[in-house]
Amino acid sequence: MATSSTLGQLQPRTIPLESILAARQRVYQAAVRTPLVRLYYDDAPCEIYLKLESFQPIGSFKIRGAYNAVSLLKPEDRARGVWTISAGNAAQGVAFAAKLAGVRCEVLVMDTAPAAKLDAIRRLGASIRQAPMDECWTAVVERTHPAFDGVFVHPFDDDDFIAGNATCGLEILEDLPDVTAIVAGFGGGGLSCGIASATAALKPDVKVFAAEPETAAPLHLSFLKGSAQKFPGWKASFVDGCGGKTVLPSMWALASRLLAGSIVTSLDECRQAMTIAAARNHIICEGAAACAIAAGLSGKAGNGKICCVVSGGNIDLSKFAGLVSA
Repeated sequence: MATSSTLGQLQPRTIPLESILAARQRVYQAAVRTPLVRLYYDDAPCEIYLKLESFQPIGSFKIRGAYNAVSLLKPEDRARGVWTISAGNAAQGVAFAAKLAGVRCEVLVMDTAPAAKLDAIRRLGASIRQAPMDECWTAVVERTHPAFDGVFVHPFDDDDFIAGNATCGLEILEDLPDVTAIVAGFGGGGLSCGIASATAALKPDVKVFAAEPETAAPLHLSFLKGSAQKFPGWKASFVDGCGGKTVLPSMWALASRLLAGSIVTSLDECRQAMTIAAARNHIICEGAAACAIAAGLSGKAGNGKICCVVSGGNIDLSKFAGLVSA
């Protein structure tokens, strides 16, 4: 007789297409269908396209997963209020979703979050508690924190959240049906694994790559080692929306099966990508979005038509100006 552990081995974690299609019926109550445009850069190694999630109402893809997760909460859970952990974008997504649902929201935010993200969270009515990265990441792993007692909405490791993010993948496949690869920043894996869940079901020949900065690339290390890893020497940078300290084993169960690999970029390559997107397409990218573009520009995602997900545009303008003019 199969035990629960052997069943877990026999039935790997999946985000079913039915869940993604059901999420699509909900997310547009909060999210918008974002544009997909060609990157106007003649020196690119192939045709590169940008999926502009920075055009979402909160300036980030996180509204997709957050709204899907919050909308599915039971009435008794809504009454308790919600809380989440974030570098800034997930907090905005959950706060936005909670506001639409009339639910109290609190957030634990990394103390490296830019002022632009903090201001947006406050405008959405959520209360903020800031903490160092180590404290926040521990709460991400343990799914609890002594300062909060509401319902925890995980910022990436939640099937409903991932299914909501996966709707971005559906749009890419519809708008660029001959896409050969998709690149998205990897912080916890909710975006890349969501997109890859959609492509695996509908167009399995499409490769989905994660992008990570050289200062925080636990997924790349995990692929090298063959198991979920912690990244030694983790460093904070302006690429604050991707590049976590570890890959959670529960997310590795998805990433190891669905993703084609992780493309690691230097911080200078991210800055250059940010500059190119601003100069050629007039797009403001935050660090994680620029990381995905840099990965696409590296040529490591292959030939053909490569779609880079501009996951967000929430960056302090003074910081952005300094990076693109450096």
